[in-house]
Amino acid sequence: MSTLNLQHIPRVKNITKEEFITNYFKPQKPVVIERFTEDWPAYSKWNLDYMKAIAGDKTVPLYDDRPVDYKDGFNEPHAKMKMSEYVDLLKKEPTKYRIFLWNILKEIPQLQNDFTYPDFGLKLMKSLPMLFFGGRDSHTFMHYDIDLANIFHFHFEGKKLCILFDQKQNDHLYKIPHSLITREDIDFSNPDFDKWPALENAKGWQCELHHGEVLYMPEGYWHYMKYLTPGFSMSLRAIARHPKNLGKAIYNVLIMRHFDNLMRRVKGQKWIDWKNQQAIIRTQKRIN
Repeated sequence: MSTLNLQHIPRVKNITKEEFITNYFKPQKPVVIERFTEDWPAYSKWNLDYMKAIAGDKTVPLYDDRPVDYKDGFNEPHAKMKMSEYVDLLKKEPTKYRIFLWNILKEIPQLQNDFTYPDFGLKLMKSLPMLFFGGRDSHTFMHYDIDLANIFHFHFEGKKLCILFDQKQNDHLYKIPHSLITREDIDFSNPDFDKWPALENAKGWQCELHHGEVLYMPEGYWHYMKYLTPGFSMSLRAIARHPKNLGKAIYNVLIMRHFDNLMRRVKGQKWIDWKNQQAIIRTQKRIN
């Protein structure tokens, strides 16, 4: 089995605001905080059965790991299902279907009573707590967020593998141009270095997240998430503070996304194929 050059993300039991800012936010380093949520009602309540009970009749958008198609709109779901059916599916068998970017405040406002917004010294976007669900062995593509936000990722039920890279590793990751993802055919949990030799030069981080733990992902960090068991997570985010990252975020939202959508409409699948090819050509050029 090929293994990436990954160091374990540091873990702390708990953390003060001052410690977080000094040791992790300012140097832009990830950290797992193990016991931060233990006084939240969510710590004892949030599991798949509770979500089924509270949101069972909601129709949820589902995504799988099929490659990007030029006809797909930005974040357009691949399927829809009632939450009760989806939880039953998660518990019955492995499934590729995931929920991501599901705004719980909009859908189930009473879930807000189960947690409090943490004070890590960063101003959180309180209207955007997002939930993410996945079945055993389902995974996200390696990607970073369009707004390069600081992300606090709270995990509930089961176990999840998280692999992170900072933006300095872009040259080694087969990044797709005009996009926020790497080549979708790379398995970051078991990469083929014969096919993707540049990955051997990438230096990253990893952790296994368990119920109630929170992972801090600094601004613009690439992340790949693999559900080792069925489970779900909630992300809270704070706007990018580093001027360079803020500039990139504005460019992504106002220009890059619209340019990419225009090219999909004009060139169709040829545009997607060209981008995938360029990811290899440009990476090879850099390592040579």
